[in-house]
Amino acid sequence: MTPVEHVVDGSTLRTGRAALAAFAEALSFPDYFGGNLDALYDCLTDLSWLPAVEHHVHWTHAEVLRRNDPDAFAGISEVLADAVAANPLLTVRVTA
Repeated sequence: MTPVEHVVDGSTLRTGRAALAAFAEALSFPDYFGGNLDALYDCLTDLSWLPAVEHHVHWTHAEVLRRNDPDAFAGISEVLADAVAANPLLTVRVTA
C-alpha cells in the first residue's frame, strides 16, 4: 500500500503547545491526546486509528519553533526520534 503523508506546517508554530496541536491535527490524533510530549510519543507509536501502512511525517519550517521556543523544539525533536525508533511504520523529516 502507498504510504500516507502528513505535513506539519511549522511556519506559524511559535510555542510547544501550538506545535503539539499541529501534530495532532496533521495525524488526526484521537480525542484522548493529552497535548504533552508523553502523549505525542504514545500516539506516534500507536497510530491504530489510521490505516496500517507507512506514515511519513514532514515538519516544515521547524526553525520557527526552534527560534521561538528552543526547549519545546528540543523536546519534540527527541520524541520524534524516539517514536521513529519504536515504530517501524513511521518516518519523520524535519526541514528548516
